[in-house]
Amino acid sequence: MRVLIVGATSAIAGETAKAYARNGGRLFLTGRNAARLASVRDDLLVRGAAQVETAELDVARIPSHRSVIDSAIAALGGLDVALIAHGTLPDQALCQLNVSETLDAIQVNFTGTVALLTLLANYFEAQRSGCIAVITSVAGDRGRQSNYVYGAAKGGVDRFLEGLRNRLFRSGVAVVTIKPGFVDTPMTAGMKKSLLFASARRVGLGIHRAIGRRRSVVYIPWFWRPIMAVIKCLPEDIFKRLQL
Repeated sequence: MRVLIVGATSAIAGETAKAYARNGGRLFLTGRNAARLASVRDDLLVRGAAQVETAELDVARIPSHRSVIDSAIAALGGLDVALIAHGTLPDQALCQLNVSETLDAIQVNFTGTVALLTLLANYFEAQRSGCIAVITSVAGDRGRQSNYVYGAAKGGVDRFLEGLRNRLFRSGVAVVTIKPGFVDTPMTAGMKKSLLFASARRVGLGIHRAIGRRRSVVYIPWFWRPIMAVIKCLPEDIFKRLQL
């Protein structure tokens, strides 16, 4: 299996990469920190990966996307799976006070992802096989006062993926939308933990399974699907009074 992982130094992506490594996968990893990429690469080789290549990529620098994707295709001799796992959790209060903070969050979590998806979709469509998977969030299912900038970006990616899934279906290309709930990672280090939090390992393994099964939309852990179904069904007049 030839796998491109964008945002490979995140805790969740790292656990997914380990699952591919155990099966002898060939991986191309991208991230912003070369030293961390090298550390992840060395670990995956020890775990059984047949090949691991790396490249620095700042997703916000859109003109660099094509060359990195081309490098991944050349290094692995093609791609079977592309997983987009990058993202940041912005400070909602700061975004409310600062337009540039809001736009930066949208650029990283929505615009950069859409740019990558446009290039990857064209590649896989021409190949007429493969799988594109993207980690979004349950936060994209409904706008909440506590994180609506982040939620808007992730919700936008969800809608883009819906259309892309419909477009690529006839080409034999799967598009998998992955919606984790709360995950215990460095990104959520400042949040109070509860029983709703899952480990990065649990989520990473769930992503690996979902890609293998070519699921369309998967909530990880599973219980977020009924939770979000209830939240989405709440009338607006009730929902806006809740402290969510």
